[in-house]
Amino acid sequence: MFRSKLSNIINDINTLLLPKVCFGCNAHLSGGEQYLCTVCRNQIPLTEYTFNAENAVDRIFYGRINIKKASSFLFYSEIGIVKNLIHHLKYRNQEQIGAFLGDWYGQVLKETFDTNIHAVVPVPLHKQKLRQRGYNQVTLFAGKIAYHLEAEYVDHILVKTANTKTQTKKGRIARWQGNKALYTLTDASVLENKNVLLVDDVITTGATMELCARALMEAKGINIYLTSIAVVP
Repeated sequence: MFRSKLSNIINDINTLLLPKVCFGCNAHLSGGEQYLCTVCRNQIPLTEYTFNAENAVDRIFYGRINIKKASSFLFYSEIGIVKNLIHHLKYRNQEQIGAFLGDWYGQVLKETFDTNIHAVVPVPLHKQKLRQRGYNQVTLFAGKIAYHLEAEYVDHILVKTANTKTQTKKGRIARWQGNKALYTLTDASVLENKNVLLVDDVITTGATMELCARALMEAKGINIYLTSIAVVP
């Protein structure tokens, strides 16, 4: 009892000294709010895309790779709530944002996804980048989705082989030709004849997802679905 009261007192002191703020707008969070204030949560740009109808994320991959469907949770822009969330998630050690968004999106997918997903696979970081950052920003997001879809979370067989920097100014074909073995599958048998959901943080040109999906296709009979925290419209 004493320890519980002491813990509550310490938490109250920490809240006073270091008040929790909204990752979207930096306003102080009130009771019951977590990571986003009520205003930002209501204003966050949800795509409202589903895996049951054609959408703009699907069209990114038309004619490029044989996937079943693609979607994304949020719209990304250079200014705004989503950029702030992604920035804190990737560069400010706020890994818990991934769990918060994954729990939210996972519940949405549970209600709208009409396909039985067997495995959820996050886009991997190179081991050197993983050591530097300390975590893969996609891990908790993808893990929560797997939980809600009652799917296996598989993060050990898709591997990034080189510590490359983002090449946003290069064309898709040039990137693919220059990185043919950038991602590899260490044990294709794990994903054979399964419906697999590949998950990334932000889809821009789709080049990273394309390379990862090509690696996953080493598994016989695999059906690939793609999604992400956000997509650049």
